[in-house]
Amino acid sequence: MIQVRALTKSIDTGTHRVDILKGIDLEIPKGQFAAIMGPSGSGKSTLLGLLAGLDSPTSGQVLLDGEDITHLSEDAMAVLRGRKIGFVFQSYHLIPTLTAEENVLLPMELAGRGDPERNTGRSGWSARARELLDRVGLKDRFDHYPVQLSGGEQQRVALARAFALRPPILLADEPTGNLDSATGRVVLDLLLALNREQGATMVLVTHEQSLADSADRRILMHDGLVVSQ
Repeated sequence: MIQVRALTKSIDTGTHRVDILKGIDLEIPKGQFAAIMGPSGSGKSTLLGLLAGLDSPTSGQVLLDGEDITHLSEDAMAVLRGRKIGFVFQSYHLIPTLTAEENVLLPMELAGRGDPERNTGRSGWSARARELLDRVGLKDRFDHYPVQLSGGEQQRVALARAFALRPPILLADEPTGNLDSATGRVVLDLLLALNREQGATMVLVTHEQSLADSADRRILMHDGLVVSQ
């Protein structure tokens, strides 16, 4: 489902070049839950951003479900993300002027506008959004705004939003990093349940050993390289 070939990422600071990724080769099969670990500065989040097409590599290739995303235009990449990728950020990134339901609806509305086959109408989208919010334990929070929700509740809204379009790939960057251990465990259990039920390929960046222990596979990075998996 995910193939990475000789992937590098460097940044020119004007005085010198910083090599963040130094040649990554990686394959993640369909349905696998892989945890990427390593010290701060090892390149974990940079790699995840490249897998999502949120940044461009200096060299190398990223293929998602057989499609090379390395040189796609921003518009084409946005369409592909809508079809294939759900992303869960550490800092939630909910839209503050939208309710929980409206935040989950947003990717469905955007996909529906660009793809008539997905345009099932507002009522169908709303039913899907409420089903997901119910699934993550927010049945009574449909009409609440992010400011009215705790950090754990906001992350659960973000989780529901990431699964809104049933993406075949789910990427998560430190999804429990801002949560206490009990709430983090709830979020992890939800990720695992949704992963099993929908068969999504899941890649999670984390510093937490308990999360990594729940994965099918642990990938350890250090200094821009994969050192064990």
